Amino acid sequence: MKRHIIAGTAAAAIAASLPLAAHHSFSAEFDNSKEVRATGAVVELEWQNPHAWIHLNVTEICERPGRGRGGPPPAPGTEPPPEAEWACRTPGAEEGAAWAFELGSPNGLMRQGWTRNSLKNGDVVTINGTRARDGSTNSNARNVTTADGRRMFAGSSEDATP
Repeated sequence: MKRHIIAGTAAAAIAASLPLAAHHSFSAEFDNSKEVRATGAVVELEWQNPHAWIHLNVTEICERPGRGRGGPPPAPGTEPPPEAEWACRTPGAEEGAAWAFELGSPNGLMRQGWTRNSLKNGDVVTINGTRARDGSTNSNARNVTTADGRRMFAGSSEDATP
């Protein structure tokens, strides 16, 4: 009997730690010095924990070096560097048009006004965010703008406010 209690307790402890092991910090996966803006049609909105995801069939991808949000402020009396221009292109064959953008948790998104039906398959959106460190077509979304001009905060762990 004692063995069953110990085995049950150990199994519960392992099961409880699994969701924590799947989570990550923003800077471990995404590079805030690489901004991205993508326009395309929604393929799927995955409404799941720990993060929702938007899968997009991208028709235009724009990139520019970011200023590394959260970095040190400019020295007194100096001007911050101007924002770089966006370099836009059609996705190449080597990367493909299928991109995925990580959002905040469904719970956090609901507090921002999202629902699982906020985006439908085929909706054309523009997403601003940050590229993955590994150069893949995964990105962290900062905000999503719909075709009718509605701008929604994506619950990014990079930003504290919209």
